[in-house]
Amino acid sequence: MSSENGPAFAGLEVGQVVAEREVAVSRDALVRYAGASGDFNPIHYNDAFAESVGLPGVIAHGMLTMGVAASVVEEWAGPGNVWDLQTRFTRPVPVPALGDATVTFTATVGALDADARTARVNVTVEHDGAKVLGKAQAVVACA
Repeated sequence: MSSENGPAFAGLEVGQVVAEREVAVSRDALVRYAGASGDFNPIHYNDAFAESVGLPGVIAHGMLTMGVAASVVEEWAGPGNVWDLQTRFTRPVPVPALGDATVTFTATVGALDADARTARVNVTVEHDGAKVLGKAQAVVACA
């Protein structure tokens, strides 16, 4: 588990799953995120517009998806212990007009640096069995 100084380095192993979360993304969530972020691009609320630019319909904000991935790592690592987070946006998350899109997040230790006492955490983010973020990785300071 994590502490004020980060997760215990001694207890980590490459391949170890350290956090998992499933998130249901609804159109209501997209409206709230747009208001909080100021991102009112119509691809996030207007099906006709989204389809006119080649999307399957309304899609979730990429930064919303990335933010949840970051929060999954941060909740495990503790405040201030995520030193770096990077990703590539590889596939949109279509959000239906009714219901929601389920996105799964799995954080796994990908590498350990004993000298720096850090762990590289790989975050797999999937919707309908397909990865929506590529090379999502965080560097975490460990105790």
